[in-house]
Formats: sequence, structure tokens, C-alpha cells
Amino acid sequence: MIAYIIRRLLYVIPIVFGVMLITFVLFFVMQTRETMAKAQLGQRAKPAEVSNWLHERGYDKPVIINTDWADSAYHHADKPWWDSIFINQIKNFATFELGESDFNRESIGDKIRSGMIPSLMITMPAMLVGLFLAVAIALVQVLYRASALDTGMTIACAVLMSIVPMAYIIAAQNLMAITLKWGPAFGFDLQGWGTIRFLMLPVTVMAVIYLGSDVRLYRSIFLEEIAQDYVRTAQAKGVSGRGVLFKHVLKNGAISLITLVVAHLPLLIMGSLLIENFFGIPGLGGLVVNAIQKQDFAIVRAAVFIGSLLYLFGLLLTDICYAVADPRIRLS
Repeated sequence: MIAYIIRRLLYVIPIVFGVMLITFVLFFVMQTRETMAKAQLGQRAKPAEVSNWLHERGYDKPVIINTDWADSAYHHADKPWWDSIFINQIKNFATFELGESDFNRESIGDKIRSGMIPSLMITMPAMLVGLFLAVAIALVQVLYRASALDTGMTIACAVLMSIVPMAYIIAAQNLMAITLKWGPAFGFDLQGWGTIRFLMLPVTVMAVIYLGSDVRLYRSIFLEEIAQDYVRTAQAKGVSGRGVLFKHVLKNGAISLITLVVAHLPLLIMGSLLIENFFGIPGLGGLVVNAIQKQDFAIVRAAVFIGSLLYLFGLLLTDICYAVADPRIRLS
């Protein structure tokens, strides 16, 4: 297992390097650096202002390598061949030095750390609540499959899937916040246990939005498992319907559940754009969108880098969970 994890971690290096290379090409090769500067300073910015903006951010250096270093007239220690934008970007990301914002020169690392906490406080509880409800409802449907209860739940799931997320948000804000006054409809304040009242609505809405589709998906997984030979053998031995579901179907369907749940982890950490915007949550989703709107390319590059790491970590965690959930899987 340890050798497998080490080997998978080594695979991460060329993949992340490829992501960084593609990102670099999109930002520094497909467009000019002057275009980036004028996106912040305005199209009427003077050449001196553009030059100063590029120099402050290190964008006035050679793009790939410092070819001028080979010139004997230019050759000196403080400007080596590796003093270029690309190599500096690789070095900084490798040491998790995310740099400063192009817009206001604030630390990107501080922005991401401050935005990650509110995002996780919404997405993690919503995922756990949604997963518990979806699995429970799917198991009930499988237990009473082909009954009126199963049909009614299937129709209810189809209705939930047909409602746009905006409708859930507006209904929750009007009913739960304004009418019933269960919590504020907008805003966020990190104040210990008092923070819960700011999280109730967004967590509830986020769990309900995906409930219909998750129940339908988990029901299909469990129905496929319950048709297997080992289930019929257990039933022939007199195991009750609930025993078959919890001891056999749920356990053997864990592989598919792990794939679905772990694949969502990077998205949970990066936040939910829709929920954060409409409930005023200062999370990572809003941070990235604001960076795109302001053309703050430094934050966008950092978000792509972190997103790729999280996705690769999710894949590694998925494989490890496979081995834990199913002893038949051996990683060598």
C-alpha cells in the first residue's frame, strides 16, 4: 500500500506540471503582458504606467528563460538564465508561494485561506446531510421496490430534479428567513456557535438541491446490487429484507458510493458559487468569480493550481478507499 501511494504521488508531479504549463501558455503566450496590464489600468494607460505595473509584478522578465544571460555584456550573477516568468511561477507554486493579487497586491494565500473556511462550513455539512438522506431514502425505495411508496418517492425525486436551484434559494429566503425567521437571509459572521444561524439556510438549500438526483442514482446502484446472486443466496438462507440491505447491498454498493462522494471533494473545498453569492458567503467560489470579473489573473492561476491538486488528491483517496471498502481489491 505504501509503495502504491508513493508511486501515485510521483505520478502527480508531471500532471501538475502539465496543468501549470497549459495555464501559463493561456495567460502569458496567448495574450500579451501589456494586455494584462491595461485590463487593470485601463485602455488609456500610459506606457510608463504599464511598464511600472509589469515591473512591480515581475512580468517584465523574459517569458521562458533568460536568453540574454548568454550575452557576455549582460552576463552577471543577479540575472541568471532561470530568471524568467515561467521558471519563477513553477518555483513559487512548488513551494506554495501563491504570490500577490494583480488587482490590489494582497496575498493570494491569505485570500484563499480566509475563503476556504466559510466554503467548507457550508459544503461539508451539506454533503454529509445530503449523503445520509439520499442513501436512507434510496434504501427505503429498494426495500419497498415496485410499491406505491417507491413510485411516490420516485415522482418526488423527479419533481425535485425539475426545480431550478434559484427557486430553492428564493423559497428558503422568503419562507425560512423572512416568514419563519429561522435565520438571516443574507450575510455571514464567524462568531463561534453563533455562526450556525448563518449556515442553516445555505446548508439546507445545498443539501436539497442535489437530493433528487442523488436518490435516483443511489437507488439504481442498490437495485443493481440486490439483483446479484449473493443476495438471492442470503435470502434463501432466511436473512430478512433489512438484513440483506444493510449487511450485503449497502456494503457492496460502497465502492460506487465512494467514487461519487470522493469525486465531489475538490468541488466542496472550492465552494459553491451560486449558494455563496446569493447568501453573501465570502467563500472561494465568490473569490474566483470576482477575480475573473476583475481580470485578476494571478488569483485565477492559483485557483487552477489548487484545483488540480485537489482533484489528483481525490483520485488517490478514491483508490485507497477502494482497498479499505473491498478486501478483494489489492494494490500492488
